[in-house]
Amino acid sequence: MRDGRPAEGEDVEDVGLVTEGEHLTGAEALIRSLEEAGVDTVFGIPGGAILPAYDALADSTRLRHVLVRHEQAAGHAATGYAQATGRVGVCMATSGPGATNLVTPIADAHLDSVPVVAITGQVPADLLGKNAFQEVDIVGVTAPITKRNFLVTRAQDIPKTIAEAFHIASTSRPGPVLVDITKDALQARAAFSWPPRQDLLDDPPVARPHAEQIRAAAKLITEAERPVLYVGGGVIKAGATAELKVLAELTGAPVTTTLMALGAFPDSHPLHVGMPGMHGAVAAVTALQKADLIVALGARFDDRVTGKLDSFAPYAKVVHADIDPAEIGKNRAADVPILGDAREVIADLVRAVQSEHAEGRAGDYSAWWKDVNRWRETYPLGYDHPGDGSLSPQQVIERIGRLAPEDTIFAAGVGQHQMWAAHFIQHEKPSTWLNSGGAGTMGYAVPAAMGAKAAWPGRTVWAIDGDGCFQMTNQELVTCALNNIPIKVAIINNGALGMVRQWQTLFYDQRYSHTVLHSGPEADGKQPSSGTRVPDFVKLSEAMGCVALRCERPEDLDQVIAQANAIEDRPVVVDFIVHEDAQVWPMVAAGTSNDEVMAARGVRPCFGDEDD
Repeated sequence: MRDGRPAEGEDVEDVGLVTEGEHLTGAEALIRSLEEAGVDTVFGIPGGAILPAYDALADSTRLRHVLVRHEQAAGHAATGYAQATGRVGVCMATSGPGATNLVTPIADAHLDSVPVVAITGQVPADLLGKNAFQEVDIVGVTAPITKRNFLVTRAQDIPKTIAEAFHIASTSRPGPVLVDITKDALQARAAFSWPPRQDLLDDPPVARPHAEQIRAAAKLITEAERPVLYVGGGVIKAGATAELKVLAELTGAPVTTTLMALGAFPDSHPLHVGMPGMHGAVAAVTALQKADLIVALGARFDDRVTGKLDSFAPYAKVVHADIDPAEIGKNRAADVPILGDAREVIADLVRAVQSEHAEGRAGDYSAWWKDVNRWRETYPLGYDHPGDGSLSPQQVIERIGRLAPEDTIFAAGVGQHQMWAAHFIQHEKPSTWLNSGGAGTMGYAVPAAMGAKAAWPGRTVWAIDGDGCFQMTNQELVTCALNNIPIKVAIINNGALGMVRQWQTLFYDQRYSHTVLHSGPEADGKQPSSGTRVPDFVKLSEAMGCVALRCERPEDLDQVIAQANAIEDRPVVVDFIVHEDAQVWPMVAAGTSNDEVMAARGVRPCFGDEDD
């Protein structure tokens, strides 16, 4: 070993990484490492292989453990915690089925670039590969859906591995990291010292964006006639929302924010033209389609935004800035690729555009804004009120948003209610909108809201859920009730798997095969009477320790929401009985071009030749 570094050919694990300190069991070292890494909350369930860690956890005065009812919820709660705070979320589970139950939330965090560290117990090292009781190769299972994962078989390696896991999860493009620890490593003793050697950690920081590319991007911005700032979730993760506002106002270009970026730029800002994509605002979808320059910031040109890829934005040059080099040019070739952290990229772009302006070069977008404003005014977001006097789901969500206290955090499930919440809640601030974007995970909302509320106990947290999503993870209301985590849940109850039903309506001749939730296979799709609800969400929620309300009439809506907002000592569940046939519009059908966006059923916007 030379100068504190391993000699050539010397095994890093065989040299002293830290100054020798007190001797702890691997389990004690794990808990101490989590404490030293700044963790305050862990979501999980104990089991045989991870039990030594739970024994050590009982002595911790710095870690709060939230005992969930299902490991999937532990993972989603860690994600909600991370999305609401920007810090690493932590979950724990035992080996075998405990670990495999984390696979869905790990995949979810991977696709949405959320920093999560999942810690799993594993069978003793001498049983690995022998099909021991509750043995699963969780490192192999999760390899494609983690940023990195580790199998730890020695107690002395635990502090270094935990430090490395947190570093990897939270730096560059964030993501999930799994640490699988054998039971004998948790039980063995070794010297502990913190912090481990940082110079051995992986994932070095990304270099600053290249100045020549920044200048080229600024030049394209000032020369363009129809530019659009296409903003993705990377802007929020980089803490770059203030810089984004400066750049947008400096350039005067239209801004679109993706589903993962809602709140990165205020919905109320006049430069904001809405969310793009399959269910995006007509103005946002069309602005991207007609643009001659797209400046993509922390976005990845995913299929839900581009529609049929070879027809997407045919007139546009592309500036693509991302922290992950694998994303740049992956789906759409970039004329100016910029590798870097979004905050640094945008700050540098601001300076470069200011230099262009100082030289007398500034874009004139007046004709472009005339078109964009016409699309906004002609095809605004809206909804119809049901003729039978029942509740409109869009109205329910809109009023929840309007009546919510300042700084409320909203977590949405997946489906129609997710899209309505994206459209009809006013998203003004970053990290107040949590949802499963890439994976589209039903059952996400309740545990994610639980994680956010555990992180921010003084803030209101609403879970906007569908009756289908709610039935996947509603058991976590017990966790919330027992752990003083008083979230609020709005069940948008249309008695069906709403988004699937919408597709059956539009593309499958109204053949509603197995999408009705409230009754058996002979159901005609109509809402049940109040006496035949299966399950009765009010009774179910009350049984789990919650205050439960039901709202069926528009005239009661505001009063019920206000009642829910006023309850702060227990979880609250509101069963909103809404019209079953409401649909999400606008819509670009899967596999079609964004040119075929429909403002409503049967309504295809006509933009005229002057826009081509």
